[in-house]
Amino acid sequence: MLIVTHNGKFHADDAWAVAVLHILYPQAEIVRTRDQAIIDRADFVVDVGGVWEPASGRFDHHQKGFSGARQSGVPYASAGLVWREFGGQCVRSVALTHCGHELSEDKARELAYAIDSDIVQYLDLSDVGAAKNAPGGYGLSAVISGFNPNWLDEQRLGYGEPAEAFRLVEFRRAMALLTDVLVNSVKYRVGALLAVQQVRQSEALEGGRVLFLKNSALPWTQLVRKEMPKVLFVISHSLGEQRYLLHTVPVSAESFEARADLPATWAGLRDAELAAVTGVPDAIFCHNGRFIAAVKSYEGAREMARQALQALA
Repeated sequence: MLIVTHNGKFHADDAWAVAVLHILYPQAEIVRTRDQAIIDRADFVVDVGGVWEPASGRFDHHQKGFSGARQSGVPYASAGLVWREFGGQCVRSVALTHCGHELSEDKARELAYAIDSDIVQYLDLSDVGAAKNAPGGYGLSAVISGFNPNWLDEQRLGYGEPAEAFRLVEFRRAMALLTDVLVNSVKYRVGALLAVQQVRQSEALEGGRVLFLKNSALPWTQLVRKEMPKVLFVISHSLGEQRYLLHTVPVSAESFEARADLPATWAGLRDAELAAVTGVPDAIFCHNGRFIAAVKSYEGAREMARQALQALA
């Protein structure tokens, strides 16, 4: 198995595309070249070659007349072209390897689409000059670009085989970083998927206005926002730290605004000061932003939740 991409400077879109293929074909050889003879015999060709033809493993977007784009209108670069073809398969492989969970093809495609919306489309947009994926110099595309050798490296190494060998090492480092990003993204989404039933079955307290989660590691915010409009506060048990957390419920993923804040009199207090205000002897802290508080016992968390509700009344 041979995966070919262009030599010279690399970008996040080609590094992501090759990383995806390498997850699926870990024994494949990776060659960076513009030699047409090598390109012709490759199993996969990424970001070079002037052909977009998934059936033959060709994924370039630089050719005249190319107009491939998502239904949203976001144009494809090589990251999106490869992800469009192999994203679902890649998600299934990562989920099985890193989560021990076998996804259905439909669910894998659904998660792959979400990852495209959150990550891949921005790599493409950056590559075609349509947008940056984050302000400043630390968007993902900019970070990957920083793996390229600069002029000092080239001056030290020269411009022949040593420089290309070094660039290949850096390209593989960029691939490794993007692989970690991809794996973490899949793990998070699989974890959220598997947590749904546990969150739905969690105990409702205080007339349904407080939800108790037995494990604070469960991702719950999206589900509570969508399915539990009555819930104002969530108590969760931090198993690792052996304490209980009292959370507010954010109104959206993009906002710090909550359905209800913790009492203003708690803001920024810790230990004895918070205990004195709440009357809860094992109270630990309340964040100054009033979106989370901690206490050592379940009973203490229940009492603080009741006080938070009373403060709203």
